[in-house]
Amino acid sequence: MRSSPPEMNDTKPFTLLIAALGGEGGGVLADWIVECAIAHGLPVQATSVPGVAQRTGSTSYYIEMMRAPAPEGAQPVFALNPMPGGVDVVLCSELAEAGRMIERGFVHPKRTTLVSASHRVYTTQEKMQMGDGRFDDERIHAGARALAARYLSVDMASIAATHGTVISAVMFGALAGADVLPWPRETCERVIREGGVGVQASLAGFGTAFDAVATGAARRALAGAGAGLAPKTSPEVWAPLLATLPAPMRENAAHGVVRLLDYQDAAYGRLYVERLQRIAAAAGDAAAQSATGHALSEAARLLALWMSYEDVIRVADLKSRRSRVAQIRSEARARDGEILEVFEYLKPGVDEVAAILPRGIGARLRDWATRRGNLDTLNRGMHLPSTRIHGYLMLRMLARLRPMRRGSLRFHEEQEAVERWLVALERLFPVSPAFAAALAELPRVLKGYGDTHRRGRASFARIFDTLVARALGSETGPAAGAAQELRAAIEAAMAEPEGRELDRSLEKAGIEPRPLVAKPIVWMKKPRTMG
Repeated sequence: MRSSPPEMNDTKPFTLLIAALGGEGGGVLADWIVECAIAHGLPVQATSVPGVAQRTGSTSYYIEMMRAPAPEGAQPVFALNPMPGGVDVVLCSELAEAGRMIERGFVHPKRTTLVSASHRVYTTQEKMQMGDGRFDDERIHAGARALAARYLSVDMASIAATHGTVISAVMFGALAGADVLPWPRETCERVIREGGVGVQASLAGFGTAFDAVATGAARRALAGAGAGLAPKTSPEVWAPLLATLPAPMRENAAHGVVRLLDYQDAAYGRLYVERLQRIAAAAGDAAAQSATGHALSEAARLLALWMSYEDVIRVADLKSRRSRVAQIRSEARARDGEILEVFEYLKPGVDEVAAILPRGIGARLRDWATRRGNLDTLNRGMHLPSTRIHGYLMLRMLARLRPMRRGSLRFHEEQEAVERWLVALERLFPVSPAFAAALAELPRVLKGYGDTHRRGRASFARIFDTLVARALGSETGPAAGAAQELRAAIEAAMAEPEGRELDRSLEKAGIEPRPLVAKPIVWMKKPRTMG
């Protein structure tokens, strides 16, 4: 089961098909959805086909709407009936209705999110059998998992019975919890309140279904990401936090939480989720747009990688794990009882040593080495046998320095840079979602360690201090084409390490070139030749 909805084209209508039975309040549900769309200025159209068949009648409600307000003077033209393969979301009040929607071709494996109740209302044909004539429910579940882009199954009947409400309110909550609607939960709850009938029971059923879908997806993503870290990744602790994030973020966020728990501690994992919540809050309604949803997903992935930067402590920890030795033995096809020796080729420099020292001491050491020109010249190559006692103990001693990481120079610098990026996202998402979506991917240029990391950090600062600073300083927001310029600069920074492509990209965007920096000429003696 997939934990995030498929990408949607913002220029095409959002299509929703509701399959319900008579007396379940499907008409009220359709009205709620239409009122939410109108409240957000979205052009919308709803049609219904009442049924007179078995099980009190199967009724279909079809809704088409735009995901953003129409341009002034434009009038969208909507279809009256759903087309097979052309439905974004199918919402069913009963499991056999889900099977009927699949059979009719309305569920598409690359497009449709299918949200269905898990209970059954038996058909007349099933009841007429002399023995047990019930249809096998698992066949419908299996078909839904195979034929929908995303399948969510909820025990709607139990939720409705528990809260004394009709199933339409529960269906609304499950739909909102799937995070496929182009408006937030608050709009749905406000529309229910304005209805004035059975408000408290409807809100309770709505909220329970919403949480069941949202936390359920988060639990599945967390279980898949953290199978090797239980009980640290307890779903009871982390799933409710992940459920507060938009659906596009949750899967990568689950992997990010697992990574940061392994990297540092639970407090660091919570800080990560809080930062994602800030990004999601800044994105607001734009999170429902496919381009923004992709950017939010990337932001969750890149922020986790950024916050788990590689330092000497991390490298020592990874190189001394049993799982790594087991992997090497497997790759080398070493048999049981055969001796395997692993040598680590390390070349730590002043920068790497200063990075893990306390902030003040590390800064002074790095400044001293920079002034004397020894930042790179003091690197010493090491061949460390990690499968021998002294090599293994040295790596584990370095790995045990993890609690000291929070006070280190590198940790302080990285957190400052992360906060600067977050503040820029919070300011730019409301004024230019397109530019903010590009900015969300800027951490792509940060990777590796040593020289590779220094070059990436320099590219990050160069782009931020020019294109991003210009957008932040503009009273009217980023100019037209600014998002494309930012994306081009990111791609140029990753194209080659020396920064020449980046400079050319920035010059095209109207940024003055950097002043030339003198580089020393190093004279080397010609080696003597024999004869």
